[in-house]
Amino acid sequence: MSHALRIGSFAIVLASFAAGSVQPTVQAQEANRKTRYLDPVVFQAAGPSAASIQSMVDAFRLAIGGANNGNVAGPIATGRREINWDGGGSTATSVVPTPFDGFLLNRGARFATRGGGFVQAPVDGLAATFNNASYATEFKAFSPVRLFSPIDSNVTTAQFFVPGGGDVAATTKAFGAVFSDVDQQNDRWGHGGSTVLLFYGVYGNLLYRAEVPASEGEASFSFMGVLFDEARVAFVRIRTGNALPGTDDDQRHDVVMMDDFIYGEPQAVIKTQ
Repeated sequence: MSHALRIGSFAIVLASFAAGSVQPTVQAQEANRKTRYLDPVVFQAAGPSAASIQSMVDAFRLAIGGANNGNVAGPIATGRREINWDGGGSTATSVVPTPFDGFLLNRGARFATRGGGFVQAPVDGLAATFNNASYATEFKAFSPVRLFSPIDSNVTTAQFFVPGGGDVAATTKAFGAVFSDVDQQNDRWGHGGSTVLLFYGVYGNLLYRAEVPASEGEASFSFMGVLFDEARVAFVRIRTGNALPGTDDDQRHDVVMMDDFIYGEPQAVIKTQ
């Protein structure tokens, strides 16, 4: 089991962390070299059970500040949104097309992939969807009972909008996700972690790259959350593992599933030149 909170390139033991609120509207300006931002705060943990990462997940929630705003329409100045893919306790397997807008209006998030869509399912549903019986034991849900994955791809893009505002573009100050069975800290080509979060600004500029920590054994858990000084993140690109879902998970191929998403309340964007 590993726990760490990083500020910049330093690692410290986490006790508690509190963050202030943000204003409901974010002024997005052209990036320039004179702009100075604080380094993001990185929350990460990995271990064999849900309990082994729970404290870091809770610390990330606390750092974002405010309440879980659920399905309340925005704009709201503080708080967070969460998606646990469980549909109020559903055990059904649900396959949806891309882009997936099931959480666009109520929680301000759209999900897209270059693959054929997405699946929300318990582990037996994943095994059936990807025609791989080993998935029933290879993965485990953090918040029972369903996990989330793209189909025919291992890349998901999460884009943010004002909840209740339709297609009003927004940014967030924080995004974190729980992953099931991240086995490899480095991919088979030695290019860094097999599971990675890439954070982008409103003009498509890369803000930060975060490698998700690995944990040995089957059905392990990993968490990565990144908190910025203000709402600057327009979308997050998530690479899960180094192999497409359906592939056998072995020493060369790391297949990874996703669970809970936690992100700061999306704030409306006004672009200025």
